Amino acid sequence: MKKIVIFASGTGSNALKIIEHFKKKSVGKVVLVVSNKKNAAVLDKAQQHNIPTLIINRTSFYKSESFLEVLKEYEADLLVLAGFLWLVPAYLVKAYPQKIVNIHPALLPKFGGKGMYGMNVHRAVYEAKETQTGITIHYVNEQYDEGAIIFQATCALTPEDLPEDISSKIRVLEHGNFPRIIEEIVKNYKLE
Repeated sequence: MKKIVIFASGTGSNALKIIEHFKKKSVGKVVLVVSNKKNAAVLDKAQQHNIPTLIINRTSFYKSESFLEVLKEYEADLLVLAGFLWLVPAYLVKAYPQKIVNIHPALLPKFGGKGMYGMNVHRAVYEAKETQTGITIHYVNEQYDEGAIIFQATCALTPEDLPEDISSKIRVLEHGNFPRIIEEIVKNYKLE
């Protein structure tokens, strides 16, 4: 059984869907939820499912490689970013090549990069008058939103769709696809 560590900065709706998904599966399980915000709602969601949580601070995350010891302790096979807003440091990308996965609320390479998350993305899509948008699940490298794409799903937009409507459509795509794609990665790719 592969061990999954989720990183999240906010409410944790995607993290919760992943936790619930793997509670019913024998191929993997969530062993730790990591957040960079001590008041993030994702921490409560993890604790409700008896999953250990860890709050990290910027200095130790970037200036030391001691976080690798924590991941070793939990025997992490796959790291999943589910609304985690910090750039993953190079030492972590090197230690987990093709084993860190992120979800982005747009069709990369459009609307990606530093600062492009959540409503910032949805407003940009709205302002660009896009007729479709979607999600991108990709491997993480040392740049924001530039890792190899694993999966994309699209949805149509109408001229009446406001950023909040776009957000709702994206959430449906995220919740319906992210847990399933993570399961496929766990089953089909070598995570040794």
